[in-house]
Amino acid sequence: MTTRDDILSFLTGLGTAPVTTDHEAVFHVGEGRGIKQAIPGAHTKNLFLKDAKGRIWLISARDDTVIDLKRLPTVIGSARLSFGSASLLSEVLGVTPGSVTALALIHDTARQVTFILDKTLAEAEQVNFHPLTNTATTTLTQAGFRKFLKALEITPLVVDFAAMKRDETAFGR
Repeated sequence: MTTRDDILSFLTGLGTAPVTTDHEAVFHVGEGRGIKQAIPGAHTKNLFLKDAKGRIWLISARDDTVIDLKRLPTVIGSARLSFGSASLLSEVLGVTPGSVTALALIHDTARQVTFILDKTLAEAEQVNFHPLTNTATTTLTQAGFRKFLKALEITPLVVDFAAMKRDETAFGR
């Protein structure tokens, strides 16, 4: 499996100029507000999901994004979604709960995961992800993140979660 140093070397080799900040372990999106304030760019939440038909999904969204897992299947064309198990996460992406990150897609050599990228995050100038461990945050430019995805031959499915929320409000749901 790729280590933190390996992923950082990979990113550097792509010319992405990653900037990594070490910090105490952060396990949930709501933790580490002080850490996030000291690091520029859009911070992320990453959801590892499996649908009722066995398809695997990874969502990377801005950390304050509301994601309606009940409505999402109709938007992305999946069956009912639930969180993937820790063992499946380890097997497919090589990370543990609390360290879920789009950078772990480097481990998905069989391309089992469908990657969903929040439109707001896809438009951010800088994005922040854990470098395979929740004790650091790596900042990439949007161009650098796109280079990473291109090197892995991954085209994300971009979803406008903010529009989903607006639609829900407009229809009184």
